[in-house]
Amino acid sequence: MVEGLPPGGALGRAASKSPWSSTEYLLAELADRIGRMETDFRNANRGEKTPVRPYPDPVWRPGDPAPKQREAAERKAEAAARQDYQRIVAVATPQYAEKG
Repeated sequence: MVEGLPPGGALGRAASKSPWSSTEYLLAELADRIGRMETDFRNANRGEKTPVRPYPDPVWRPGDPAPKQREAAERKAEAAARQDYQRIVAVATPQYAEKG
């Protein structure tokens, strides 16, 4: 009975440990590409004084961090980078190290 089930069905997704079927992944990739193509088209046909538009954020996929989690991770990475920079400055040039 199990042999005839579709690979994108609930049993197939559970066996592959993926909450999305291949169709959903393809649709997310298609949405990302259309967004990039639209941005390229608008940038190619913009006025001379119009600023360049950035690419849109990719569609969220299972396994990716949620937007709030991503922002928190970015803030944490920025703070760590700043601390590393300050430590290097303090070692290399103590006279320019921030006092605090």
